[in-house]
Amino acid sequence: MAGRIKDEDVDAVRAAVRIDAVVGEYVQLTNGGGGQLKGLCPFHDEKSASFYVNPSKGVYSCFGCQESGDTLGFVMKIEHLSFVETVERLAPGVGITLRYEGGGYQPGQQKGERTRLLEINKIAAAWFTEQLSSPEAEIGRRFLKERGFEAEAAGHFSVGYAPGGFEHLTRFLRGRGFSDRELLLSGICSEGQRGPMDRFRGRLVWPIRDITGEVVGFGARKLREDDNGPKYLNTPETPLYKKSNVLYGIDLAKKDIARTGRAVVVEGYTDVMACHLAGVTTAVATCGTAFAEDHIKILRRLLMDTSAYRGEVVFTFDGDAAGQKAALRAFEDDQKFAARTSIAISPGGMDPCELRLAQGDEAVRTLIEHPVPLFLFAIRAAVASHNLETAEGRSAALEQAAPIVARIKDGSIQHDYAVQLAGMVGILDEQFVVRRVSQLARWQRERDQQAARSGVRRQGQQQGAPAAAAPMRPAYRLNPRDPAQFVERELLKLALQHPALVAPTFDFYAQDEFPTPPYGAVRAAIAAAGGVEAGAAAPDSWSGLVRAAAPDDGVRGLITELTVEPVRTRRAADAVYAGEFLVKLRLQAVDRRVADCRAHLQRLGPRATAEQLSAVQGELWALQQYGQSLRERGAAAL
Repeated sequence: MAGRIKDEDVDAVRAAVRIDAVVGEYVQLTNGGGGQLKGLCPFHDEKSASFYVNPSKGVYSCFGCQESGDTLGFVMKIEHLSFVETVERLAPGVGITLRYEGGGYQPGQQKGERTRLLEINKIAAAWFTEQLSSPEAEIGRRFLKERGFEAEAAGHFSVGYAPGGFEHLTRFLRGRGFSDRELLLSGICSEGQRGPMDRFRGRLVWPIRDITGEVVGFGARKLREDDNGPKYLNTPETPLYKKSNVLYGIDLAKKDIARTGRAVVVEGYTDVMACHLAGVTTAVATCGTAFAEDHIKILRRLLMDTSAYRGEVVFTFDGDAAGQKAALRAFEDDQKFAARTSIAISPGGMDPCELRLAQGDEAVRTLIEHPVPLFLFAIRAAVASHNLETAEGRSAALEQAAPIVARIKDGSIQHDYAVQLAGMVGILDEQFVVRRVSQLARWQRERDQQAARSGVRRQGQQQGAPAAAAPMRPAYRLNPRDPAQFVERELLKLALQHPALVAPTFDFYAQDEFPTPPYGAVRAAIAAAGGVEAGAAAPDSWSGLVRAAAPDDGVRGLITELTVEPVRTRRAADAVYAGEFLVKLRLQAVDRRVADCRAHLQRLGPRATAEQLSAVQGELWALQQYGQSLRERGAAAL
């Protein structure tokens, strides 16, 4: 039996790994104010950034989908790992050697499955690279050199070579302690008549890395005519490798994509190499599949692709019929980007690798710097498929191209393209074409809205009642725009993020002074964790203590939200700002009690005794005086 990781080692990993560094591997983070960072949520599709990270507290929260947690929780969620696998993955990066309870540390037996598969791929990648210098690999080195890639370039991209035998790598990995089951599960080996055998044989091999730089699979190109396999052979779908979720070169390109706001999508491994070597360091490629929705999500997070920020995605495709078909397929996904989408096709129809070899690095850079808007490309392709010399052909061209123009989100650009379409088709009445496009755009919006409503209904039918789907908010719907709730929320944020600013006064506030039930539950958790004075004494561990004191996951999620959401002040949170909200919350409680007293007097009516009236009127007078004092003297009157 494998022992569990020692608690102190788990705590050491959690403390050593910075959450902003981990999240930053997947999401471009920008300043969110108040010491927070923000970006596009990696767990749901969104057009504006609602995902916040608090580096000082080590937590994240999305106000769109309510996902929240700490560093370990983020990695578990985004990589679909177990808790043990997550700790094992993060520990080496911070120099922590994990110890296991219930016996000595035995790597082969106690590491999680995903960790073992990553080790297989890492070792295999290094082995392939070593083989590229062998005599047998001369054919591979010649292939690379003929395409303009010298040894240094091959080394930069870790290109390797798989020898022609059936069990070279299989025997090597067995010698490193990996089981036949693990070799088959990794996709490195395939099932032969006598057990596992090398999947890649006699081919050049490119390691495929995920966004964090881990090797998750391989792509191999055939070199010999007697190889009856496909031109490119990729790792099959495995627990690590999902071809729709990876982009070749993303580990090398991600920083420059985020920095420049541009991503370049090419078709193959050598095209990525050519672009990077030519200075286009934002190039990536799909791996044996069409560019699809999951690829879009990866790039949108890196581009910070929101409605407020306009990046650019440039597609490059071969100039042949297949390349044009791929370009039009990419156009179908254009509306899923807020970024501008363009296409770069060289005049001779060459791909970036061929262009670099024929005309040099500058030609590749020029190609990428002068793309054609993808909308324009799609419109031209639609028009070109008809005979414009006849009235029937012009009408058919208009009917095929007008819906494309109608899909353009920006109204002014849509109008401009409608005018251009009239000229392309040869229709003199431009306004006729503009009206036709506007009509189609309206119909499309109505259809999309109807589809969205139907989708919500279907989702509700599939998932059941909303209360079952949301553990946190079945009893009460939070409304941050409600002025009274805003005061509760802001004061709780101060108590969680800056406990010293509200200590010790906050601890004297009763739970019923937070009448919104979820906020009252957070107030109770703060009290259970020792109050804000305890938080002021240990600010680094404070939010974790409060989450641990929460009664359920729903309240824990709200605590995380409040910990990462920026305090709503343009200046830094200080004692003056905290005092304002301490007063505001107490005033709200006083005003509620005043209203209760007046209602009580009204209920007593004319039959009330003098003693009853005196008691209620006395309390009402005291409350009014206290409220007036708070308004005049502020926090000093608390």
